[in-house]
Amino acid sequence: MIGVILSAGMGTRLMPLTKDKPKPLLEINEVTLLERMIKNLMNEDITEFIVIVGYNKEKVIEFAPILEEKYDIKVKIIENENYDTTNTSVSTYLASKYIEDNGKDDFILINGDNVVDPEIITRIAERENTSLIVDNFKDLNEESFKLIIENETFNEDNTIANGTIKEIGKGIDIPSSTGEFIGVSKVSSSDIVKFNEILEDLMEEDKQNYYDFAYKPLSTISPIDFVLTNGLKWTEIDDHNDWEQAQKLINEFEN
Repeated sequence: MIGVILSAGMGTRLMPLTKDKPKPLLEINEVTLLERMIKNLMNEDITEFIVIVGYNKEKVIEFAPILEEKYDIKVKIIENENYDTTNTSVSTYLASKYIEDNGKDDFILINGDNVVDPEIITRIAERENTSLIVDNFKDLNEESFKLIIENETFNEDNTIANGTIKEIGKGIDIPSSTGEFIGVSKVSSSDIVKFNEILEDLMEEDKQNYYDFAYKPLSTISPIDFVLTNGLKWTEIDDHNDWEQAQKLINEFEN
């Protein structure tokens, strides 16, 4: 299994923190977000990583060999040269296509500005199917990347849902939403070719598309597990309020 971390964005809402570095290299308790996420993935015996870079790419390129030596891992850097005019569908495709062309393997895909309870990574790593982490506890708002799952079935302890994605995106009606996709997912090796074909269609339609949209058509042709947080904590870091929340969460996780 491979860990794919998207680290190409500019993080404009976090200025001046991101003036000279990309978000994943921001530090909390003297550890970068990127290193902390890699350590979480290593707990699931992942030792091979792909990091997609763009904004201030040199900083990540310089940091990668330090991580490789420190943890005895492999870090492949892939550049999204058009990071400032494209979105996550392009960055994800660069990684997923590389994996398809080099032997195909399951991969866990994570937005580089995520801070999550390590148990979230454990839960999704255990799944065999393509899977999404869905927060079914958090109060939703207009910025939440919501989804509606139809034809739902649940496992015995209500931690996994199966079904198809009826709708996904920020503009979904809140009362109708199943929950929020948190930007942590797993793509099964058996789905990579189909996943890449869908990403190609998304990029052709609009290079500003999010990769998240690919899971809707994929759910109609392949089984997808929706792994529910059931109260496990996480945050994405879009602005300074999120940054403060991330620091609180990491202190909580570490203690």
